[in-house]
Amino acid sequence: MASNRFMMQWKIDGADSGKMVREFLKENEISSTAVTDIKFKGGSIRVNSCDVTVRYRLSEGELLEVFFPEEEPSPGLQGEPIQLDIVYEDDYLLVINKPAVMNTIPSREHPSGSLANGLMGYYEKIGLKATSHIVTRLDRDTSGLVLVAKHRHVHHLLSKQQKTGEVEREYDAFAEGEFSISSGTIREPIGRKSDSIIEREVRSNGQYACTHYTVVKGYRPFTHVRLRLETGRTHQIRVHLAYIGHPLLGDDLYGGDVSLIAQQALHCRKISFFHPFRGRELSFEVPLPEDMAEVLAKYKAD
Repeated sequence: MASNRFMMQWKIDGADSGKMVREFLKENEISSTAVTDIKFKGGSIRVNSCDVTVRYRLSEGELLEVFFPEEEPSPGLQGEPIQLDIVYEDDYLLVINKPAVMNTIPSREHPSGSLANGLMGYYEKIGLKATSHIVTRLDRDTSGLVLVAKHRHVHHLLSKQQKTGEVEREYDAFAEGEFSISSGTIREPIGRKSDSIIEREVRSNGQYACTHYTVVKGYRPFTHVRLRLETGRTHQIRVHLAYIGHPLLGDDLYGGDVSLIAQQALHCRKISFFHPFRGRELSFEVPLPEDMAEVLAKYKAD
């Protein structure tokens, strides 16, 4: 399944006849940086199986193929034999259900055991020579779906979708207290707290942040809420819910009660995006992780 040379191809139609390869590639979202890499780092551009330059003018009916250079794994990122919960995989991307208490990428405090380390180990196993291209990240203690690209050009295309809000994620959370309204939107700017390198807060000079929430059901000590983000600021859900007086259960950094669950009760349950190579919308859902499910079951039974 895995190939070490990512490639794309197009059958040229009348509308593109006469265009230079350079112009055509730009219109098809292949960046100038990628074209430079193709030219100088071992890639190739072919028309009807013959090598051409970016100045070649295309004709109707020709087959244009672009072979990207073979990727080199990041030398500082070690592969580890971590069992990954792969929800979906094809030649272009993966969707992985990340457990809580796992970094998305290594950190100074946790240099190993991350999702990125596990990805590199998996790529070694399947023979894919690539590095870690994680499109959507989750906090260490947040579980749920993560979108991963298998090649830097796929990462480029999916990251553009993410910036324009076309990658949609929906979260389940257990927030303290009872909500006075069944749905709402929190639009408050978020910035780094002045005396912390980790903690964020709502502050007037922060970055615009928008969180939509809907109450699923209220229980005595907490409310099950479902959230959707318009922006993706660091700790956004955690900061916004704490700001309105409903910190996440288990989130001791932002004042949450830690008596019912060991880490923040936050789970990315659903992800939807447009597959740039399959040409259709894909959507995936996963159930609550075991610890959140146990909390819910306990209070449903009461």
